[in-house]
Amino acid sequence: LPEGDGPAPLIVYPHGGPHGPADLWEFDSDVQLFANRGYAVLQVNFRGSGYFGSKFRRAGYREWGGKMIDDIIAATDWAVTKPEVDGSRVCAYGASYGAYASYMLAIREPELLNCVAGYVGVYDLEMMYTKGDIPKGWGGVGYLERVIGRDEAQLREFSPVHHADKIKAPMLLVHGDADIRAPIDHAKRMRKAIRDAGKQVEYIEIDQSGHGAYSMKSKMELYEGLLGFLETHL
Repeated sequence: LPEGDGPAPLIVYPHGGPHGPADLWEFDSDVQLFANRGYAVLQVNFRGSGYFGSKFRRAGYREWGGKMIDDIIAATDWAVTKPEVDGSRVCAYGASYGAYASYMLAIREPELLNCVAGYVGVYDLEMMYTKGDIPKGWGGVGYLERVIGRDEAQLREFSPVHHADKIKAPMLLVHGDADIRAPIDHAKRMRKAIRDAGKQVEYIEIDQSGHGAYSMKSKMELYEGLLGFLETHL
């Protein structure tokens, strides 16, 4: 939580991965950036996260848009009851799977959020079998079959591109044009779905940037755009 007077607006900040990484009690530059700007930050080790044993990690398999999001919803419902948090000002933001989870949260709980933002996200689970470096790598298809499955109906149900009409919060999409892990096709398809639903979305495409902001130029474009978006809607 940031230091300051009165309850703080909340950023729900799901981690990427999602299987293996976890949020640990250590320095996180993004969390510190948000806290420095006066936001409270919620990090959730939803089922599927690492560091809690293989059973906990496997509990997230084929639950990307299901029980993993249930865990984030439950944690958010808990956080907004705290006196330090202004539950009327809540935004979800994440990168990679965190972007996907943020948009699924906006779809599953459209009244909960004041805004939603995603960076280098995946928004169409079926596309993960045809685009990017995962299906091209050794064991990549087997990994996808294990963690998201092959059930076409479930893949569609768990894909934000098929539910843009359900989102009520203002939206931001940020993506690098050279991302090979989550190709920019995901963001473009999500942008089209949002527009086809008669809604608006802020869209930032970062040139010569991959699956993460590593150059100073990429960082400036990402964080200036994101912080401006948060300031407008929170």
